[in-house]
Amino acid sequence: MQNSNNSNDEKARLEVLKSYEILDSPTEDDYNSLTFLASEIFNTPISLISLVDEERQWFKSKIGLNLSETDRDISFCTHTIDTSEDVYVVEDARKNPMFQNNPLVTGKPHIVFYAGAPLINPDGYVIGTLCVIDTKERSFSNQEADQLKILANQVMKLLDLRKKNIKLKILSNEKTILLKEIQHRVKNNLQLISS
Repeated sequence: MQNSNNSNDEKARLEVLKSYEILDSPTEDDYNSLTFLASEIFNTPISLISLVDEERQWFKSKIGLNLSETDRDISFCTHTIDTSEDVYVVEDARKNPMFQNNPLVTGKPHIVFYAGAPLINPDGYVIGTLCVIDTKERSFSNQEADQLKILANQVMKLLDLRKKNIKLKILSNEKTILLKEIQHRVKNNLQLISS
């Protein structure tokens, strides 16, 4: 995993995130199915696929939350992408000095428990997280951490597949334009020959 504390690495991480052309895209059932599954598996009222850009965390998919994004400076997911841990866990944010005064803890949605698994692209850049959130204190076992990582890997595979599909559509469109141009030139050449 790349260390996003270095400004050059952060710049590269943001370029990788933007290359997915996913930010501010409409909701998609495949992602919603994974957040629903995460919420069910871990019995949490909130589950999110969060993508972290320069100033915000934007939610590609969300269960149990009405917000579409939050500022990056109050984001729990920012800590997940900045750490080298496989899964970042906060068992009780009210007792954690880093989070106890966070407006997401002191106000709605009243986050107490957070577990986030990084979304790591094939080059090792962390572009976001799959996280589960609760309004009560909880522990998180190694088995649960492994399950969350598996789901996060599935989210990343969907993102990679989406990116490849976008590239294929662009190539297909370019091929269609090229074929039309070739057909037009051949037609013109045949008309010249016949005349």
